[in-house]
Amino acid sequence: MIDLHLHTYYSDGTMSPEELVSLAASRGVDTIAITDHDGISGLHEAMEAGQKLGVRVFPGIELSAEDDKGVFMHILGYCFDAENKELKNELEIIRQKRVERNEKLLSALHEIGCNITQEDLKLRKGQDFVGKPIFAMALMKKGYIDHPKEAFKEGRFMRSEAVRRIHREKITAERAIGLITQAGGIAVLAHPMKISHLIHNPEEDFFSELDKLLTKLKVWGLQGMECFYSQHSAEETKHLIEMAKSHGLLITAGSDFHGREIDENIEIGIFPAVPDFNKNKLIEQIDHSFF
Repeated sequence: MIDLHLHTYYSDGTMSPEELVSLAASRGVDTIAITDHDGISGLHEAMEAGQKLGVRVFPGIELSAEDDKGVFMHILGYCFDAENKELKNELEIIRQKRVERNEKLLSALHEIGCNITQEDLKLRKGQDFVGKPIFAMALMKKGYIDHPKEAFKEGRFMRSEAVRRIHREKITAERAIGLITQAGGIAVLAHPMKISHLIHNPEEDFFSELDKLLTKLKVWGLQGMECFYSQHSAEETKHLIEMAKSHGLLITAGSDFHGREIDENIEIGIFPAVPDFNKNKLIEQIDHSFF
């Protein structure tokens, strides 16, 4: 089994790299990628754990980006040189912008009556990443909510008007893809069905707009699309596979597992079944493409 989209506590996951690799091994998932948001700090630990536990782990990352029309998306990167200077410099700039954004988020939460401090956002020693799911965990620990998901319900906390006014400047999708490819890696569009701002008016069709987006992203160097994904339906998965093939893109699979505390419905290595489609053969093709 394979899972190319996993997060550790080096971004907004809840498990250490070693714990995550161990969980993958216990579930029979023998090939994984650690794809923390905008950072690569956990890669070395994960790869060392993989060697001990018989799990193949290769470098991954998930970059937040937007295209020239302001469409927000995530770009996954695989098999890049983790010591690449240009990539590491850009990640430091992104980290600083996130710090600045988080200070504004704290102020916005105070504005709506939530007494959350910087200290509440520290979940472990040495932590240097704070994303919105960590704000949700802090809100839960302070008793404002019972589960992190509640923080993202319409109009509540992380989706309140005060918080939604806060935006972090993102790199362009062209830049994200370029960073990955110039570091020798493979750039892949993450969970395409979650690109919520792709449609600009009700008369447009999502898949026709996605088709246009893929054409543009491929010009910029995109090499794959995450078709198998924990929250894609079987019908959506089948349609995405057909689109990937038509664009000559690699087909990848990822759960987007952050930890059961974040979402108990997402598990490592679990994706929707597609009728009349040989999933094992597809996984072999993905495996062959990367290795």
